[in-house]
Amino acid sequence: MDMQTSNYTTAGILGAVWAVTGFSLILVDAIIRLSGIAMQAISSGLTVLQWLTLLGVVLVMAYAEGYRGFQKSFSPRCAARVWHLLQNPHVFSAILAPLFIMGFFRATRKPLLFAWVGTALIVMLIVILQISPQPWRGIVDAGVVVGLSWGLLSFLISVQQTLAAGKPPVSAEVPESGSV
Repeated sequence: MDMQTSNYTTAGILGAVWAVTGFSLILVDAIIRLSGIAMQAISSGLTVLQWLTLLGVVLVMAYAEGYRGFQKSFSPRCAARVWHLLQNPHVFSAILAPLFIMGFFRATRKPLLFAWVGTALIVMLIVILQISPQPWRGIVDAGVVVGLSWGLLSFLISVQQTLAAGKPPVSAEVPESGSV
């Protein structure tokens, strides 16, 4: 590992650790909650059409959410923002580190839009799924679990690679002014 912790402040290290831990816990919580709903649907017995739908949803979510969304875009940017926080600790960003690395504030236009519009779309999907009957809700949730699990793994790998390389793979997309 190329990282020398003596070059970093306690605030930067604590902020980065909180960012990684907090974001990981958000994903783990969602994975656990949705896994229960997915398993409930699967254990209830699925028709051939429902099994095929489950397979299709899992494959689509693995590719779209896991690979394209997380691995190719979101995880490297989050890792870059962890690196930025480590290098440039800011009290507000460190306190809200999981939200900071997700791009909810102190971000350029693209990550801000992605964070806020993405969250709004996720909330709409949650509302729709809550009124959807089983097994369809569980089928969709199974795909989301796969995508989120892929996302968690790709995030942790991106952070590890960033720390080992001593530089982020992409821009942290933090405005030059450092504004909140």
